This record gives sequence, C-alpha cells and structure tokens, in this order.
Amino acid sequence: MSVLLEQHSSSLEVDGSCLAVTGEVGFEGASAMAGAGSAWLAEQPSGTEVVFDLSGVGRVSSAALSVLLEWTRQARDAGVEVAAVRLSVPLERLTRVAGLDTLLPLAEPATA
Repeated sequence: MSVLLEQHSSSLEVDGSCLAVTGEVGFEGASAMAGAGSAWLAEQPSGTEVVFDLSGVGRVSSAALSVLLEWTRQARDAGVEVAAVRLSVPLERLTRVAGLDTLLPLAEPATA
C-alpha cells in the first residue's frame, strides 16, 4: 500500500487497484484529495477495474461524496471501470438520502 496524500485528519492510499480514504474528509482538503486520486486514475490503462474504498471515513461528509463523484467522472473519462464502491455507514446513509446510491456500483451495504 502506498500513500498518495496525507492531510489534516485524512489520508488517501492506493493498494493495487483500490483507492482507499480514511479519516475525516472536509472541504478544506477535498480538492487536494480529489486531485491526487484523479491523477492516479489518469495513469491507469483504459479498461482497468478499480475500487473506491471510503469505508474508513468516520463521519457524514458531503465533501467525501464530492470527491467520490469527481473520481467517478475521472474514471469514466479515462475509460477506467469502477468495479465497486465501499462506503462507511454514515456515508452510505448520506448517499442513499442524496439519491446517489442508484448511480454507484456500491459494494454490499455497510452494517451498523
């Protein structure tokens, strides 16, 4: 696993084809996180399958959802397939309330 970005109380790591976010993602660091993940996605060959793992995000964060949506757009533009999205319980709830759950290839629902 290699660290792409560490800031404030969050980090972005890559393990094989998985981008993993842990900690608390706020708007002050969302742009840098989105940029670091997008840069990594741009390096992936077209047709690659990736997983976005936000199961380590500890609290409800619309900033984290903004990052996720940016990565999803970047993946589509690069011809990279998002095989699964893993969300923490708070993010899974927010995604459902926002109506985004039907737009993402969510992994098995998080358990409380």
